[in-house]
Amino acid sequence: MAKFMFLYRDGNKGPGEPSPEEMQQVLQAWTDWISGGHEAGWMVDGGDALAPEGHVVATGGTVTDGPFAESKELVGGYSMVRADSLEAAVALTKGCPVLDSGGTVEVRQLAGYKSDD
Repeated sequence: MAKFMFLYRDGNKGPGEPSPEEMQQVLQAWTDWISGGHEAGWMVDGGDALAPEGHVVATGGTVTDGPFAESKELVGGYSMVRADSLEAAVALTKGCPVLDSGGTVEVRQLAGYKSDD
């Protein structure tokens, strides 16, 4: 089996902040989906959401604030999974909560990763 990274890019459901009830529903959907992946054995590491603040380091050591909220498709989090192929890994994204809000999941194989199990 190969190891893959899922990069979650936030969607924009609409203007305004979600209500506490909506936020609880979203968090429960993520918990259920990640727990289901662990139970099925394909979720290696559920990852975590990324904090909105950070820095971008460029050639020469230049450091700027970022990432920027104005950026399209800001990476919001990640997970590590195992699958037999890229196509199988893509199939595992079915039910991912980020897709319900117009977000995307980028699926990337880790180069050279091999597993004995």
